[in-house]
Amino acid sequence: MFLKNLFKRTAEKIELQDIQAIILRERPLPYHGVNVFLEILDTASAKAFLKEILPYVTNAKNWWDNDDAWLSIAFTYEGLKKLGLPQSTIESFPEAFKKGMAARSEKLMDINENAPEKWDSVFKATNNHIAVSIVAKNLDDLNSKKALALQILEKHQGVKLCFQADFDTPIEGNFNHFGFRDGISNPEIEGSGAEQLNSKERPIKAGEFILGYANEAGNHYPMPQPFEFARNGTFVIFRKYHSHVASFNKYLSEQAKSKDEQELLAAKMIGRWRSGAPLNRCPFKDDAALGADVTKNNDFDFSNDQSGKLVPYSSHMRRMNPRNSKMAVMSDVNLHRIIRKGVGYGPALPKDSIKDDGKERGLYFIAFSAKAMETLEFLQKEWVNNGNFVSLKNERDPMIGLNEGKGTFTMPSDPLPKRFVGMPTFNILKGGMYLFMPGINAIKWMSEV
Repeated sequence: MFLKNLFKRTAEKIELQDIQAIILRERPLPYHGVNVFLEILDTASAKAFLKEILPYVTNAKNWWDNDDAWLSIAFTYEGLKKLGLPQSTIESFPEAFKKGMAARSEKLMDINENAPEKWDSVFKATNNHIAVSIVAKNLDDLNSKKALALQILEKHQGVKLCFQADFDTPIEGNFNHFGFRDGISNPEIEGSGAEQLNSKERPIKAGEFILGYANEAGNHYPMPQPFEFARNGTFVIFRKYHSHVASFNKYLSEQAKSKDEQELLAAKMIGRWRSGAPLNRCPFKDDAALGADVTKNNDFDFSNDQSGKLVPYSSHMRRMNPRNSKMAVMSDVNLHRIIRKGVGYGPALPKDSIKDDGKERGLYFIAFSAKAMETLEFLQKEWVNNGNFVSLKNERDPMIGLNEGKGTFTMPSDPLPKRFVGMPTFNILKGGMYLFMPGINAIKWMSEV
């Protein structure tokens, strides 16, 4: 396996055997999976369920040797309370986690089209206590592991299935519903054993993502207590987006005349061509070989493009990771990185179609950070839905910003910049929640305390 060759055992410095695999492990390609949400009706039954399913929770050690499906488990704040954990532990969680994502909607800019009152009903409920996720490289492995999990669940009547959300690779080759290669850029984590794929970025301290380790400042972020419970755990962002692909295709066709011009505009909005090739390495024409090469497609920064003429400052990729850009509002980029493990759901729309077929399709955005709530609020309010940090006033992210038919996208060029107006919201939020993903030993403690 190629990814195995990018791993160095001698570089391991964090406790991979106690960290759930989904946080650090690259998902299989293609991927198939399911997210299952459970309600706790009885504390003793829930603890028995955890004890029985624990041996099947996949850790990050020797992940390339595991060809089977891998399983992870996480908990909402309400779920942790239902488990009857000590009050001192319950009280030690951050306030934003306790309140939940919906209650923080103003700080997240989850308003208007994205407001919680418009979310799917399952995300308005307060009985989502446990989230179990299974990911596999084929449907047989997925179904086998899912059947095992359901057998365990059926034995514990105090835990009830609330809803099930299936997902898989939207388009063959790991392309998202908009036709762009997905899952390219994630931070490299010091001590994880992964080889450095971006020669212009150093690995980020593990404590930015995993609790119990030093962060970029050399400190530890506040942790739930006791220390042994929080160590090797992390916080999870879970958000469901409905992707308006036909609207995206229609906008391109209205704003650019030829197919080549439409593809260039799409690439400028993302920062990459659909193949995954970064614009600042091939600004005039897509390079499919570069886009598919994991050793090269993320090896760059923006130091040679401070004007934004190659990759616009407002492009999605540059907003979410400015990479040595000179910003009007200075910020340490490494403090705002997250590990992204989003997965697609729903059938693909026929290529270039500008007519919506009414089917559900989109992205389950899943991300990890030791300070996930704080990080998401910063990203949503400052980098996604504000342009001040790159001197673009109220211009918003073209792909995930709340544009509502009034969005503007600026593309620097000579002699004057080009501005595209009237942009709709291409990804509308349908729900979300914060979760805590414990380490393996912590799950054992939770089942016994």
